[in-house]
Amino acid sequence: MDKSGHQCARCDDYQCREGIDCLGAADSHRELYEPAEIANLHRAASAIEARHYCRETRLREIVLFAREMKFEHIGLAFCVGLREEARVIEEIFSQDFKVTSVCCKVSGIYKSDYDFEQIDPQAEEVMCNPAGQAQVLNDAGTQLNVLCGLCVGHDAVFGLVSKAPVVTLIVKDRVLAHNPVAAVYCQYVRRSQGGESA
Repeated sequence: MDKSGHQCARCDDYQCREGIDCLGAADSHRELYEPAEIANLHRAASAIEARHYCRETRLREIVLFAREMKFEHIGLAFCVGLREEARVIEEIFSQDFKVTSVCCKVSGIYKSDYDFEQIDPQAEEVMCNPAGQAQVLNDAGTQLNVLCGLCVGHDAVFGLVSKAPVVTLIVKDRVLAHNPVAAVYCQYVRRSQGGESA
């Protein structure tokens, strides 16, 4: 099979769930879990799934995962538009961990400094600064960074710069109240996105 054209999303039977190696890549994939950093993260994630399957919220699972990893310092990178949510999340995390939080507009850098496209070309807009957010948390020595509503693409930049592992709690969707899967579940929204109607 042409691995570059692999389309698991179009599979009808998912034999991989029964232990079938349809790609013939199991041995090389096993090697990916040999580095201690990866092995420890995955072991902890598997433990949380096994112990709390369908019983805990994602917010609680992040707390449990961080405890399982024996992390003491969590970073919270949030969008200024979700500052109220970030305040509640920080309060919850602070019950178990040291928390360093950083807003997306940190350092107040203008989009015009980089000739970035603006929402309002007539305004002076401050850009989101995901690389700066990650650097603040790198400098603070966080052991796990949690994303709270970073824009599409900004989350990618953050992940490239962050030295600590990154998990996502909230994703940004300004149209669907930060619930992007509604575009998949609702036939009317799905149709507007170019998907087939139900």
